Amino acid sequence: MANFRRSTVGLLVLDIVSVWTCFNLALYLRALQAPVFVPLVWPLLFCLLAIYLIDGYKSQTDMMSLDYTSQHSIALLAALIVTLLLTFVFVPHGYELQASRSVILVSFAALVPVTLSYRRIIYARALRVREVRNVVFVGDPASCMNFKQECDKVGIGYPVIYALAFEDNGTSAPPIPADVRIDPRSFKSILADIEANRLPVQAIVLRESSRSLPEDISQRLMRLYFSGIPTYTLELFHQVHWRKIPLYRLNHTWLFQEGFPIAREPVFERVKRASDVILAGIALIVTFPLILLCGLAVWIEDRGAIFFTQNRIGRNRVPFKVVKLRTMRPPRANDSHYTEEGDSRITKVGRLLRATRLDELPQLWNVLIGDMSLIGPRAEWAVLVEQYEKEIPCYHFRHLVKPGITGWAQVNYPYGANMEDTIRKLEFDLYYIRHFSFLLDAAIVLKTIHIMLFGKGR
Repeated sequence: MANFRRSTVGLLVLDIVSVWTCFNLALYLRALQAPVFVPLVWPLLFCLLAIYLIDGYKSQTDMMSLDYTSQHSIALLAALIVTLLLTFVFVPHGYELQASRSVILVSFAALVPVTLSYRRIIYARALRVREVRNVVFVGDPASCMNFKQECDKVGIGYPVIYALAFEDNGTSAPPIPADVRIDPRSFKSILADIEANRLPVQAIVLRESSRSLPEDISQRLMRLYFSGIPTYTLELFHQVHWRKIPLYRLNHTWLFQEGFPIAREPVFERVKRASDVILAGIALIVTFPLILLCGLAVWIEDRGAIFFTQNRIGRNRVPFKVVKLRTMRPPRANDSHYTEEGDSRITKVGRLLRATRLDELPQLWNVLIGDMSLIGPRAEWAVLVEQYEKEIPCYHFRHLVKPGITGWAQVNYPYGANMEDTIRKLEFDLYYIRHFSFLLDAAIVLKTIHIMLFGKGR
């Protein structure tokens, strides 16, 4: 932990030096001026504040992740915008703070890769010397098994200690799954070891809410929390560490939780719709020649239809026709509703289009006319939606927002070809619905670009 604290101080010092260096280097190259100090006060404050707000100085932040790269870039972009507004709008002409637009733009453009580079280096070195810390999961045997299965699928990065949390009231305990190694100690004994620093712990995860715990346990957990060992409910742990919402923990009252984004003022949706129209319009104009080339390749391969249309379900369960480039041969009566990885129905051109997501480009038209958004849950076929709503609890929650060309589930979960995959992707969709924001949308865009460039699409 001491290494991480030193890293935090080091990052702060490096950020200050980087802002000064980038700004003065840009100033020197632009106007051959001597180094300055006072005009850097506001840009420096905005940069440090922006990085602080995205937890850029916290030891727990994974600074090597694509998500953090997105947030860091957006934070510095926001700092740039505020600096430009302060410099060229609110500050009187001739004030010492003013500098040319090119100097500010170049210095901030250089700051993004520079500050990200040394963060990745420091974070990687800190990880190598970090002591192994455990996650303590407290629950019944069934929830222990579910949590272990989730850890095996998604990964957690820490060893997990499983502790039982049922009272001895004379009833027999549920059977313990063979592949879940339950710690023989009581939860109180484990807490005592944590408090005495005999057991290094990263976090404590509770199957049930802390309100159901005895008062003395709650007080001890609170003291541990203030000493740097947080306690999570199971749902919150999923959201913080795995960025999804566990479906088996949901019920229909989930929508009525305090702070649920659907209950916000409509300003966000208006701004999102305006950005959808502007960006989709620009993207259609820019990519129109590419759509024509892809369409020509589709037609040359088998002389079939260029576009594929299908009834999909949108927001509030309103149906619409989605438009995509055709990537498969025409369906037959006995064909499966699911498209599997390596499906023989996919054409050669279609395989390339799917890998790069280029088959999705015509959906920009759906965005432009309001059927879809650029970012959101995948628009599903009406036939499958009817099946999913019967078999998957809370599936209809997906229809609270507009479907998107790309989304949180698409960039976080590999290609799905069965009901289990649909459930797993729904958990990511629900996370997006619960937390949707421009920052999350930007992270999705960055991940989508990565998929398109490296061919990791469907």
